[in-house]
Amino acid sequence: MTQRTLVGIIAAIALILGGVLSIYIAPPAPKANYFQAYPQPRALSDFGLTAHSGEMLSPDWLEGKWTLTFVGYTFCPDICPTTLVELKRIYPDLQSIQSEQPIQVLFISVDPARDTTERLAEYIAFFHPEFVAASAEHKVLYPLIRSMGMMYAIADDTSDGEYLVDHSGSVVVINPNGHVVGRFKPVMEPGKLAVSDGEQIITDMPYILENYGNI
Repeated sequence: MTQRTLVGIIAAIALILGGVLSIYIAPPAPKANYFQAYPQPRALSDFGLTAHSGEMLSPDWLEGKWTLTFVGYTFCPDICPTTLVELKRIYPDLQSIQSEQPIQVLFISVDPARDTTERLAEYIAFFHPEFVAASAEHKVLYPLIRSMGMMYAIADDTSDGEYLVDHSGSVVVINPNGHVVGRFKPVMEPGKLAVSDGEQIITDMPYILENYGNI
């Protein structure tokens, strides 16, 4: 066996071993650290929402944009304002993510009796001028919120106007095709208010934009 032949055999073996090793010890594919994807994208129920600007929002309004959606009400004493402040804090970072589709924030009030268009306009302006607040009648809200994988319920007597509304605290992600792809759930820590963590959203949004935009 000549030296050239021997070198060729060694090179071939090294190539084969390299291929095998690349399969079995390749670094794991990137994944979301905090985002909880739904097993299948969810189609939203048909809806018509009245935005704080007076604009009517239909499913077409979601197309071509990523939408971080939070459900609540303006009289909420804790989770709603805290979550919106957190979204305001990270909003510049969200806008700096390289994407052909912009990221927007939508706050849906599930308390239409008290949250008039005027009140929604005043409330959402406190957080960010680009945030959108909207609401509708319960016959529209109930199926819409359920289709997002969320819930709300008014258990108290509403006659005195001082009632509370139970609602989900997650931030839902809707892709540019108008499909709900998953959510960021509130972080549960003893002694702290359970809200979605902005740093977790910032960490996972680039991965979400790359992997969930076409489904």
